[in-house]
Amino acid sequence: MITKSVKPADVKRRWVLFDAAGVPLGRLAIEVAKYLRGKYKPDFTPHVDCGDFVIVTNASQVVMTGNKGEERIYRHTGYPGGIRSRTRSEFLAKFPDRAVERTIKGMLPHTKLGDAIGRKLKVYAGAEHPHEAQQPEKIEL
Repeated sequence: MITKSVKPADVKRRWVLFDAAGVPLGRLAIEVAKYLRGKYKPDFTPHVDCGDFVIVTNASQVVMTGNKGEERIYRHTGYPGGIRSRTRSEFLAKFPDRAVERTIKGMLPHTKLGDAIGRKLKVYAGAEHPHEAQQPEKIEL
């Protein structure tokens, strides 16, 4: 049997839409990462970006289960003594689109290919999005 490797020119991309209202953040991130990478396709090739464009709406209504909201997220400003932190629930309340995007991108490869895949992700805090012209297909969770 011959192993078929898809070429970047042969990849067929489509636009998909996920509604994050009332969905646990981790379960949403798993499904979105699967569509971004294209792992659901029968001709998936790990070293080629063969995923779809993904739109996530209602990021402000995503749910965190258990004690995950109390975990701290750390970042450094680059200055001496510049460590800053806030809880996941504070981060989600203040920047819902960035919180969801950060969670999803954490499930992608941390390489140049992962960066290219991450650029196909569009996250919006509300139900409105500017991608109606692409006629995205709605995926139910």
